[in-house]
Amino acid sequence: MQPYVFPYIGYFQLLKAVDKFIVYDDVTFIKGGWINRNRILLNGQPFLFTVPLTNVSSNNLIGETLISNKGQWNIKLLKTIEQAYKKAPHFEGVYHLIKKVISGEETTISTFAVKSLTEIKEYLGIKTIIQPTSKVYNNKHFDAESRLIDICKKENADHYINPKGGTELYSKQNFEAQGIRLNFIQSKPVEYKQLNNAFVPWLSIIDVLMFNSPEQTVHFINQYELV
Repeated sequence: MQPYVFPYIGYFQLLKAVDKFIVYDDVTFIKGGWINRNRILLNGQPFLFTVPLTNVSSNNLIGETLISNKGQWNIKLLKTIEQAYKKAPHFEGVYHLIKKVISGEETTISTFAVKSLTEIKEYLGIKTIIQPTSKVYNNKHFDAESRLIDICKKENADHYINPKGGTELYSKQNFEAQGIRLNFIQSKPVEYKQLNNAFVPWLSIIDVLMFNSPEQTVHFINQYELV
């Protein structure tokens, strides 16, 4: 998976379902995606927040894409999150966690996103190892499916799990021919109380954490099936 900043709960379902979670940080950054942005609930409505970047180019890899150091965006984002969730039941602990990430010293969007994943998985007691591709595999020259199979072989893995969207891209037969079982993860509906608002699904994990204990959040994360 590409790294995403405070992604939605489905991302964490995949992360928890595996022993090692591979982060693709050595692929091209694509503008307009979800790598550097997500949605929270503000005044009962979805609000899109963005981590600003500098010199964004389709020629740069995700791991080379820098976070802007202008405009005190981090202070503004923390104030927005405080405004949005200060009445939420788990605000204090979760806000401290988010502030630790947003106020950190990471300079690339990749390391920032991985920091958000790492802090949240530790808060939730998830033991999965996170491994960026740029650090290990040296196999960017393969096509997408061959690269995944090569990573599985280098990790001595016999089971690979992909998001549901990969059903059109990857063949179970091709993986099985290499001794690897391929499954796709499919999220089940998750709903919880968001103060007195009508429920808005699939927001950033920030929203889930603000309204639910770590134990309840893990329960929600476990609501998926493999197909």
